[in-house]
Amino acid sequence: MLESLKNKVGEWLRGGPQDDVVISSRVRLARNIAGHAFLTRSDEQEIARIEEFLRNKITSCEFGVELTYCRLDQIDPLLGQLLVERHLIAKDHAAASWVRGVAFCPRERLSMMVNEEDHLRIQLIGGGLRLEEAWREVDRVDDILGDAVPFAFSARYGYLTACPSNLGTGMRASVMVHLPALVMAREMETVIELAQRKSLAVRGLYGEGTHASADLYQISNQVSLGVSEEAILAEVSQAVSQVLELERGARENLLGRHRTELQGRIERALEMLRSTVSVSSEEALHLLSQVRLGVQVGLLQGVAMETLNELLLLTLPAHLQTMEGGVLESLQRDEVRAGYVRERLSAN
Repeated sequence: MLESLKNKVGEWLRGGPQDDVVISSRVRLARNIAGHAFLTRSDEQEIARIEEFLRNKITSCEFGVELTYCRLDQIDPLLGQLLVERHLIAKDHAAASWVRGVAFCPRERLSMMVNEEDHLRIQLIGGGLRLEEAWREVDRVDDILGDAVPFAFSARYGYLTACPSNLGTGMRASVMVHLPALVMAREMETVIELAQRKSLAVRGLYGEGTHASADLYQISNQVSLGVSEEAILAEVSQAVSQVLELERGARENLLGRHRTELQGRIERALEMLRSTVSVSSEEALHLLSQVRLGVQVGLLQGVAMETLNELLLLTLPAHLQTMEGGVLESLQRDEVRAGYVRERLSAN
């Protein structure tokens, strides 16, 4: 099952509402088992028992979708990185040394991380701006698991979590947005200030501690204690709506005042991708971001948005190496990546 991931993309990359700017929406819930210490206070035997308990519950519950479960401590690290690139698990989850696992459905909308920072993290991710839909689905899954697993809960603090910032609802609602025009116009500080006023975070492609590859940013709540799930969703949605207006305004400004310069920049990016014999992951993502903008604002014809979205994922290091059947040195990856991009874009 894991090997089959290398040649396709998850449903969340196939578009949805407001997908000229919004890539995906995600709602994640942090949960722990009552009567068990957090992972940082558990020994190896206890951690293994938690994993086995949750694995049995997850695989025996009826969620209405088929799930694949894998023990992350028993797979090739390259496949673990593949799951990170697909946003099915977090980087720290892949890198950990203890017994841990993940369950996910074929469409990659639903995933459940076992023994990450908390005993359990339930995630629902969908394409475009779909926070409310993601919440309804993850809430349904949470209710089903809650009937089978005694979650740690306090009448005063809500769901008890390893990190105090997740206390309360245990919810993180985040939206991934593509903001190339704001980056070009050097107006990202406006987005960051807007988020800070609303106690939201603006993070990179893979969340906390990562940078914004391909001009992709994640906007998410930072507070989950003392607020309801509905209030969190409303706050994030409102902020994203404002960011959409800012990005679209920046695009219109670039088209109105700098059209020739913008078109030249975008066409050069496409030509580089179609002709280069070696390209790093970071450079490829940057160029793909430019081309994606060109398609969205109507300056490029004949390049499919679906192809560009797929290349944002399939050119990442673990995907390339999995497709090639093993670990590659950095320079080898750059050559393979360039060839793969040339091949995909020549078909457009």
